Amino acid sequence: MSERPRVLIREPIAAAGVELLRRRFDVDLDQSSDLADVIDRYDAIVIRSGTRLTADLIERARRLKVIGRAGVGVDNVDVAAATRRGIVVANAPESTIVSAAEHTIGLLLALSRNIPQAHAALKAGRWERDLYAGIELCDKTLGVLGLGRIGQEVARRALGLGMRVVGYDPFVSRERFRELGVERADTLEEVLAASDFLTLHLPLTEETRGLIGAAALARMKEGARLVNTARGGLVDEEALIQALRSGRIAAAALDVFSQEPYTGPLLDLENVVVTPHLAASTREAQDRAGVIVAEQVAAALEGEVVTNAVNIPSVRAEDLAALGPFIPLAIKLGRLAMELAEGRADRILLRYQGELADYDTRLLTVAVLNGAFQGRADQPVNYVNAPVIAAERGIEVEEEKRRASPRYTNLVAVSVIADGREVTVEGTTIGREGRHWLVAALGFQIEIELDDLMAFFLYDDRPGVIGRVGSLFGNAGINIANMAVSRTNRGGKALMALSLDTPAPPELVDRFLEAGFDDARFITLG
Repeated sequence: MSERPRVLIREPIAAAGVELLRRRFDVDLDQSSDLADVIDRYDAIVIRSGTRLTADLIERARRLKVIGRAGVGVDNVDVAAATRRGIVVANAPESTIVSAAEHTIGLLLALSRNIPQAHAALKAGRWERDLYAGIELCDKTLGVLGLGRIGQEVARRALGLGMRVVGYDPFVSRERFRELGVERADTLEEVLAASDFLTLHLPLTEETRGLIGAAALARMKEGARLVNTARGGLVDEEALIQALRSGRIAAAALDVFSQEPYTGPLLDLENVVVTPHLAASTREAQDRAGVIVAEQVAAALEGEVVTNAVNIPSVRAEDLAALGPFIPLAIKLGRLAMELAEGRADRILLRYQGELADYDTRLLTVAVLNGAFQGRADQPVNYVNAPVIAAERGIEVEEEKRRASPRYTNLVAVSVIADGREVTVEGTTIGREGRHWLVAALGFQIEIELDDLMAFFLYDDRPGVIGRVGSLFGNAGINIANMAVSRTNRGGKALMALSLDTPAPPELVDRFLEAGFDDARFITLG
């Protein structure tokens, strides 16, 4: 019986990827067997999107050490179940960057020169040169919403076409904008008003869903054109239809839709170019994904660094025992600091004080970045790619360690610095359960247990404020679980932190501001 690890390739990948694995391991290409019956025979499995690895299947995989997903997402893998079993889950997140960027440029050209419409007319026997005369991209302004990896590649190509490129991404540093040659807008509205063409490269989150709706479309130049190869839910399709019909938006090119396959009224509009979610569908991208995932599987089986792991990074057992309780705290502090900094960061400084300073704290730093970038990247964020995202955005990440901690046995401090402003939060763990406590924020000493739903208020210290907060939340049907208050001095500025039982409606922020509070934030840490 062979001692080499066994790899199951469940779905087709590039021949080069198969050959790479065969040189090192025993490989079976099997797409037909009942996976539940055979998965326990293998040390690794390679899949695409067509195979679903549930918790039950993973539980059966007694030998499995690594799951390789030849593609970007891992929605078809129960990552939590794999993590509990110590199974590495790896994917190929960079395999489609070039394909998606090129497809975006292709749609820009199709949109500007009416290529699909002219093609269809000529195929139908109509020679309609005047009807389908287009416009040049050169010297036009391209607005790019989201300067992640794909957005940056689109910007580079657009600059090569002679376009002026204006970008909005508060999570990308000014230095990176300068390196790219892209003008940095301070607000979404600034990009909308400047763009002859607008292209979207944002993740789909609760904050970005429907971002390009009636209000955004009304702020765009009359006769502007829209391209979306990112996520269908970013665009309010009904509002876009109205804008296209009225002529407010001259044309749109769409590769993604809110519901797919799409069969709606956008297909009936002459000034709309559509493709069926093809941005990542090139032979090179698919081949690249197969080779990348084969390399990841080989690294995992041979004990090397798995650069595209999506669950947990490698860490020494002794370090993990000490650092483990602080990992979820670090994630929450990273998320909280970035939210309080309004998502803007040129530099992130991590300070570790106390016994933590004796350990390799890079894992905690990655955990902070993981929390900071959740929902703020054009890709799933994990412990491996969070530092890459920071580097791509030109955000400096620094660690400082000090063995002595004046107030606590261990302390984790996260500072987000941008445009000369620094936002700092500090936290520690308390009790045998390792409960996560916030002990300082925004220059105030404050002690409150971090919860999934938090609220923060900055205001003038005067009588009646606590009662007003309780009344506003009570009238909204929101129960306050815990509260802590801190002030600089009597009658000065004060900070109030609360944990809530249920989410507060966003419009409640306006009521607090109208009531005289300097600032009001509702932040989800869960």
